[in-house]
Formats: sequence, C-alpha cells, structure tokens
Amino acid sequence: MKKTVLAIVGILALVVTMSGCGYNTMVKLDEDVKAKWNQVETQYQRRSDLIPNLVNTVKGAAKFEQATLTQVTEARAKATQITIDPDKLTPENIEKFQAAQGQVSQALSRLLMVTENYPQLKATEQFRDVSAELAGTENRIAVARKDFNESIQLYNTKIRSFPTNIMAGIFGFGQKAGFKAEAGAEKAPKVEF
Repeated sequence: MKKTVLAIVGILALVVTMSGCGYNTMVKLDEDVKAKWNQVETQYQRRSDLIPNLVNTVKGAAKFEQATLTQVTEARAKATQITIDPDKLTPENIEKFQAAQGQVSQALSRLLMVTENYPQLKATEQFRDVSAELAGTENRIAVARKDFNESIQLYNTKIRSFPTNIMAGIFGFGQKAGFKAEAGAEKAPKVEF
C-alpha cells in the first residue's frame, strides 16, 4: 500500500515536472518556425510564377537580348528545384536556398535594367502590371523572411535558455538557421548616369 502511494506521488511529481519543462512551448515555437518557412516558400513561389509572364511580355514587346531572358529562365528553374524540409533548416540548407533565390533576383535585376532601353515596352499595360506584381511580391518576400527570422530567434532563444536547454537536448530540439544578408549587401549599389 505504501509503495503504491509512493508510486502515484512519484508519477504525479514527474507529470508536474514535465509539464513545466517547456516541451509544449518548444513544439509550439517549432511549428511556428515551420509555418513561417512555408510563407517564405509561398512568396518565392509567387515570384517564380510571375517570371514566365514577365519574360513573355518582354519577348513579345521587344527584340530582346536572348541571353538575358535565358538567364532569368534558367535561374528560375534552378531555384524552383531547391526545397528544404522545415525540420532541416540548417545553415547549409538555408545558404543553398538563399543562393538560388539570389541568382533569380540578380537575373531579374538585369532584365529590368535592360528593359529601361525599351520605352515602348515600359509603356505597355501588361508590362506595368507584371512589374508591379513583381515589386509587390519582392516586398512580401522581405516581410516573410523577416517574420521567419524572428520566429527562428524566438525558437533558438527558448531551446538555448536554462533549464529548457536540458529538455531540448533530451527531446532532440536543435538550433535552426535563418536568412542572412546577401553577399555584398553591405555595399551601396553604384548608380551612374
């Protein structure tokens, strides 16, 4: 009888201790990171979906540099092939994803710079609409990346804080990586007229 009471008290003490260990909070934060990652991917997918419209608009309205169009199309193809499992948000995986998306951004920048030489193209309603959609999508990407990095910070802070770090180690919660500034972002772009 005494052993049964001690066993029940021991189980209750274990349940109370485990409920305060932060496991549920770590799960919640991990799920938030995954949800924010899905938003990042959604916004990049939105951009990828707009690129063929932009390329076709430019193709149809101007005798264009084929190499620039090819670069945009190839960069888009490479970027859409890279997907990351939200459970594997390692610095290496984020870096690969970011590099592929950076190539798309660079190719789009070159394309938009070249279109400056075609005032009749910039005057078309379709080009203006697609360009505006693309600009809005770039803003959405920036917001999604910011939200993702903030959720990563909350998650990493929680799993590294004492005493939660002990339970995080026991249950396999590891640090996750966020986005970093693109290489060369610290330098202001050079504008020449």
